[in-house]
Amino acid sequence: MVPSRAARQRDACVVQMTESSPPVLFHYGESFRLERLPVGSRVVYAPPPLPGLADPQAAVAAALDNPLGTDPLAELLHPGMRMTIAFDDISLPLPPMRTPDVRQIVIEQVLARAYRAGVEDIHVIAALAVHRRMTPAELRRVVGARVFDGFYPDRLYNHDAEDPEGITVLGETPNGEAVELNRRAAESDLLVYVNINLTTMDGGHKSVPVGLGTYRSLRAHHNVHSLRHSRSFMDPQESELHHSARRQGQIVEAAVRTFHIETTLNNDMFGGPLAFLGKPEARWTPREQALFAGVKRTLDRMPMRARRTLFQQMTAPYALTGIAAGAVDEVHTLTLQRCAEQQAVLVEGQADVVTAGLPYICPYNVNSIMNPILVMCLGLGYFFNLYQGQPLVRVGGVLIFTHPVPREFHPVHHPSYIDFYEEVLAETTDPAEIETRWEPRYAEDEWYRHLYRTSYAYHGVHPFYMWYWGAHALEHVGEVIFVGGDREACHRMGFRRADTMGDALEMAEQVVGRDFSLTHMHCPPLFYCEVP
Repeated sequence: MVPSRAARQRDACVVQMTESSPPVLFHYGESFRLERLPVGSRVVYAPPPLPGLADPQAAVAAALDNPLGTDPLAELLHPGMRMTIAFDDISLPLPPMRTPDVRQIVIEQVLARAYRAGVEDIHVIAALAVHRRMTPAELRRVVGARVFDGFYPDRLYNHDAEDPEGITVLGETPNGEAVELNRRAAESDLLVYVNINLTTMDGGHKSVPVGLGTYRSLRAHHNVHSLRHSRSFMDPQESELHHSARRQGQIVEAAVRTFHIETTLNNDMFGGPLAFLGKPEARWTPREQALFAGVKRTLDRMPMRARRTLFQQMTAPYALTGIAAGAVDEVHTLTLQRCAEQQAVLVEGQADVVTAGLPYICPYNVNSIMNPILVMCLGLGYFFNLYQGQPLVRVGGVLIFTHPVPREFHPVHHPSYIDFYEEVLAETTDPAEIETRWEPRYAEDEWYRHLYRTSYAYHGVHPFYMWYWGAHALEHVGEVIFVGGDREACHRMGFRRADTMGDALEMAEQVVGRDFSLTHMHCPPLFYCEVP
């Protein structure tokens, strides 16, 4: 918690609506809406982007040569050693950052030091966990042409959590949690992990045992009990998920020497002519107001497929705000401080109703389709959990999201999602019952396993994890309403839907009473709320 920073930001980031306030921007999948909120409503805006480091290359070099809690990277390298570099996959940042990706900058400098030290046995691995494999083009974009051309495919590849020859068992934690790891990484003399800490949920001990783990090790914390008792994912000290990952990480650190590299970015998500989307509406110039009207009119006339293609091509002008390297705990402590500097906003008190506009992208539909289960996860798993302290919405309160919730699925990326939607949700939406009755069959299904290993499909268990991600919110709130959502999809998932924001607010009134308080999360750009 960093209330001093948040307190300095409060006046700029929390605005109370008056009669003269302009309408508020809501993301609506691959489009936008302007909505008028009741007088007295609070709107929480993201802090403005921090300036990026003047010389990212020099900052990376300084971190590698002056690490925290360990020797400089160059002193850990010697001829004849086995070195493995693992890096976060394309689930972040969102949208993808403009090239060069910060992971490319870091990996190239790590390799330069390895070559100078005479290290030849080097592998580079995308740490996927049970996410879909990255395509060659996606790998090339992240690591850069030089690394890709020099290493792919034999020494640059995707982690395979289902490869019986490629996984090793490291043991169990004192709590009986299995720890399994990519064999190449586990048997290396040095494992270098390159992370992007987009949120305070990322990084630390969560990086290696999750990114290079297996279904058996993931289910230690990707389960209904752990996720229901995580308060919240953005506060590692109050997260059962992070406590479990820490125990696993300690087993990993004892088995293989690991050099952690963590980077933080600012929240400069919108570039070029769309930069105004990151600003409060009251600060839009007349030109920007006209530009918004034109953009919205154009988007609303475009077919969904064309809009989706347009948005998936967007890249963000993120800037590097910090990098730390070395021992996991020392590095991650500094990383969390830097995340807070950019993202923390102090918000006094909870609200009866919280509104938010859900965008077109989440960590699991990059270059893909936002299906209903991913919409649920984005709203109830991620947006609900963008807090430290208390949830922004009170117990029994109402969440209102704007999103079309299309009944569309990417057949290559999300085959098990289709069956989860048609088979599992047709029977029940209760996370605990879903976990008990259905998870093992999907997780161990040979066809889903084959698609995960040989195609570009998420693991068969992945839609279950997405549903569990919202388990805490499902227990906490009294109602979830999607404005503009597909009627059948909302009903299948157990949510209500409304045609307009006005209708949704009338429905919320039936749950929380007439004189309710309302807070709107104007996200993206990304931030989290500190709610004492």
